[in-house]
Amino acid sequence: MPVNNPKELFVKMLSDVRQRTEQSGKIYAELSEIAQDPHIKEALQSRAFLQTKVVSSLDQCFKLIGEKPVALSGRLQEVFIEDFRRELAEIQAPAAKALFVLIKANQLMHMRIAEYVALIAMADVTGHFGVGVLLESCLADKLAFVERTRRLIRHTIEAKHAIRLAA
Repeated sequence: MPVNNPKELFVKMLSDVRQRTEQSGKIYAELSEIAQDPHIKEALQSRAFLQTKVVSSLDQCFKLIGEKPVALSGRLQEVFIEDFRRELAEIQAPAAKALFVLIKANQLMHMRIAEYVALIAMADVTGHFGVGVLLESCLADKLAFVERTRRLIRHTIEAKHAIRLAA
């Protein structure tokens, strides 16, 4: 899609985020199936569930700006999940697998955070303050997930370390 002005760039980026959000829900569901730790599984299932709320907010953003999402053919997330599956298959220890799943989920979320920061700035510059509010609520959701995942990573490391110390 050729981009001729800032509004077209905004629509393209917003479309990309929407498409990736839908795909992310599927990825989190897949990650939760792989996760063996019940705490990690539950967190990832919750993340997958919340993606539907974010998609609804993004759909409202399109309504507010009077546009529809454009079709995109980005492969970034597909490559991410392909690499994830390949790397996960190489990890043998369950504790290491649990950490790997959490780390990759966190990595994916940090990419989303960067996109939302840019979109919020663009919404403000284009005068779509209602869109900015919706995008900031989506960003807050991402930041909360990162914090929760950080705690899970720490908890997982501490639990595995305690087991090793007891042995």
